[in-house]
Amino acid sequence: MNTVNASSALHDVTLQVSGMSCASCVRRVEKALQAVPGVQSASVNLATEKASIKALPNVPVAALTAALDKAGYPATDVSEPGSPAATPAAGLPGWWRAAAGAVLTLPLMLPMLLSPFGITLMLPGWLQWLLATPVQFVLGGRFYRAGWGALRAGTGNMDLLVALGTSAAYGLSVYLLWRHPGHGHLYFEASAAVITLVLLGKWLEQRAKRQTTDAIRALNALRPSTARVLRPDGREVELPVSAVAVGDVVAVRPGDRIPVDGEIVTGRSHVDESLITGESLPVAKSPGERVTGGAINAEGALTVRTTAIGAETTLARIIRMVESAQAAKAPIQRVVDRVSAVFVPVVLAVAALTFAGWWLHGAGAEAALVNAVAVLVIACPCALGLATPTTLMAGTGVAARQGILIKDAEALELAHAVSVVAFDKTGTLTVGHPSLVAVVPAEGLARDELLQLAAALQRSSSHPLAVAVLAEAAALPPLPVDEAQALPGRGVEGVVQGHRLALGSARLAQERGVAPGPLGDEARRLEAEGRTVSWLLEGPRALGLLAFGDRIKDTAAEAVAQLQARGIRTVMLTGDSAGAAAGVARQLGITEVHAEVLPGDKAAAVQRLREGGAVVAFVGDGLNDGPALAAASVGFAMAGGADVATEAAGVTLMRGDPRLVADALDVSRRTYAKIRQGLFWAFAYNVVGIPLAAFGWLNPVIAGAAMAFSSVSVVTNALTLRRWRGTARGG
Repeated sequence: MNTVNASSALHDVTLQVSGMSCASCVRRVEKALQAVPGVQSASVNLATEKASIKALPNVPVAALTAALDKAGYPATDVSEPGSPAATPAAGLPGWWRAAAGAVLTLPLMLPMLLSPFGITLMLPGWLQWLLATPVQFVLGGRFYRAGWGALRAGTGNMDLLVALGTSAAYGLSVYLLWRHPGHGHLYFEASAAVITLVLLGKWLEQRAKRQTTDAIRALNALRPSTARVLRPDGREVELPVSAVAVGDVVAVRPGDRIPVDGEIVTGRSHVDESLITGESLPVAKSPGERVTGGAINAEGALTVRTTAIGAETTLARIIRMVESAQAAKAPIQRVVDRVSAVFVPVVLAVAALTFAGWWLHGAGAEAALVNAVAVLVIACPCALGLATPTTLMAGTGVAARQGILIKDAEALELAHAVSVVAFDKTGTLTVGHPSLVAVVPAEGLARDELLQLAAALQRSSSHPLAVAVLAEAAALPPLPVDEAQALPGRGVEGVVQGHRLALGSARLAQERGVAPGPLGDEARRLEAEGRTVSWLLEGPRALGLLAFGDRIKDTAAEAVAQLQARGIRTVMLTGDSAGAAAGVARQLGITEVHAEVLPGDKAAAVQRLREGGAVVAFVGDGLNDGPALAAASVGFAMAGGADVATEAAGVTLMRGDPRLVADALDVSRRTYAKIRQGLFWAFAYNVVGIPLAAFGWLNPVIAGAAMAFSSVSVVTNALTLRRWRGTARGG
C-alpha cells in the first residue's frame, strides 16, 4: 500500500466490481488496488460487490479499473450515490444457468437416485459425456476464467477450487470411459452436479443479497425527478429537480412527493416522512416549518422555498450514510481477512494430502481422487466472505427504515457492548425551548385571568418566554394593552383594562418594593428546581407568578427506563444549573448527574466515564456536543441539531425521540449476534466438512450441495434481521 502525507488531499472512489466469489477474491481485489501508485487504502465488500478507495486526486479512475481488469475483475465507477450499478447483481449467474445445468444433470443423477429402490438405469458412457461436457465447459466456464485469473495472480479462490475439483472428476471419467468403455463407474454426475449446485447456490445467494439492499433502493425511489417551480409572474414551470436552485419556490400538490428540502411559505398539511425519519404517523406542517425532500404531502397544497438541493439534501445525505455503512468493514471482518489469506493454499494442501494418503493406503487412484475432489468442493469459502457484510447490510438497512442512521460498521459493532449512556439535557431529554410550566395566581385571582393579563403584556414581544406565554394563552380571549414598553433587563409593562401592570424578574419586583407574601415560598421552590420565575405586578402588589422551564420530552422517561432495564448505566452531562439538572434527572430516574459542565469539559467528562474499560455512548444535539460525541465510544446525534454533532457522531437519530437510543443498541446487539452466528456456521461447515471429505465420508455431490447451502443459509440468516422493529416506531 502506498503511504501519503497526512496533509495531502484525498478523494473517494467507489467501484462496482464483477467476478468476486469468496473472501479470497476480496483480498486479491484489495491488493490489486493498493498496488496502484497514489492509493492510500482500499476496502472491498463482497456482499455489495463494491470497492471503496481513498486516493490522491491525481489518480485516475481508469488506472484503478485497469488494475482490476488485469487481475480478472472488471469494474465500473459508481462514485455517485444511488447509481444504477450499485446493486449486487453484476457478474453472477442468472437463473437460466442453474436451470440449464439442472436439465442436463438430472439424467446423470437419476440412476443414483433410483438405485436405493432396486432400479438400475445407467446411461451409456458416451451419453453421460455428452450431457456433462456442456455443463463442465459452457455453464462452468466462469469458474475456469476466474480460477485462471487467480492462478496468474499467484492466489487462489473459490472458483479455482471448483474448477480443480470438477475437472478432476470429469477428467477421471473421460479416462475411465476411454480405457474401459462400457465398464466401471463414471463420475460425470459428480462434476456436473457440483457445478449445477454451485450455480444454483449463487443464484439464490444473489437473490438474497439483493434483499439486503432494499433500504437503499427504497430511499432512492423517494427521489422525485421533477418539481413545479413558481416564477415571479405567477407561472408554474415544471423543471427537472437538478435544475431547481436554492431560493426557488416550488408548488407541492396534495399527494405529491416534496421534491426539495425547504421551508413552507404558504399552506398547511400533513406530511408522511416515514421512510426518512421512521415516524409512522403523518406530521402536521404549517408556514415557517421545514420539510424534507422525498416526504409525501397529504391533503393540503403547499408552496415551499428551497433550502437544499442535490447532494446536500437530507435524503441524499441519508443515502450516503447508509451506503457508507454498508460498504465499510467491521473490525471483526479483519479476522476473516487473515483467515482467507491462507485458506485456499491450506485447502489445496489438504486435498493433495488426501489424495496421497488414500493412494499410499492402497485405495487406488480412483477413490483417492474422488475424496480429494470432495475436499476441494466442500471447502469453498463463500459463506466465510458473506457472513459479515450481508449481516451489516441487513442491520444498517432495517435501522435506517426505523430512523436510525449508522455511519460506519465500527459504530454498529461497538454499540452492542455499550455499558454507559451519557445524555446531554437540553434538546436531547428536553424539548430544547422554554415552555410555561406553572401559573400561580395570588389569592382572589383565577389562573386564566393571570394568564390573560400576562399575555396582553407579551403580545408584541418575540422573546422566547413571551412566545411560551402566548402559546399557553392561545385559547383565551386576548385583552388590549396600551402604553406597552420594554424594561431592558427586567421585563415589560403596560396598561391593561385601566391597570398599569408589569411582568418581569425578581429583580424588578425588588426594585419596586413588592412584598412576595405567600407567593415567596412557591417562587423559591420553583427556582430550586431550576425554573425561571416571572412576577406579574400592579404597583407594589404581586398578582401572581409564572414559571418557565424546558419541558421534558414525553418519551424521555421511558427511554431511560428501557436502558436501565438492560443493565445500562445512565448519566446526565449538562451545562445547566445544578437545580435544573437535578429536577429533570429526578423526574427521569437518572441518579448520576454532572451539571454546570462547560462545553470544553464535556469531552473530558466522557473520557472519565470510559475509565476502567467502560463502553460509553454519548447522546447530544448541540454545537457544543461535537467534542463529547467524538470522545465517546459511540456518539449518538439527534437529527435537527447542529451539523457538527451529526458529523462527529457514529449514529444519527432521525427523530428527536430518546427511545431510539435503546432501539439502536438493540439492533446493534442483534446484528452482532447474527454476524457471530454466520461466522460460526461458515467456519463450522469447513471444520466439520473438510475432515469428513478427507476420510471419504462425503462424496463430491453431497459436498457441493453442502457448500452451496452454507452460503445461502448464512445470507438467509442475516435477512431475518429485516423483521426487527424498534419500540420507538411512531413514537
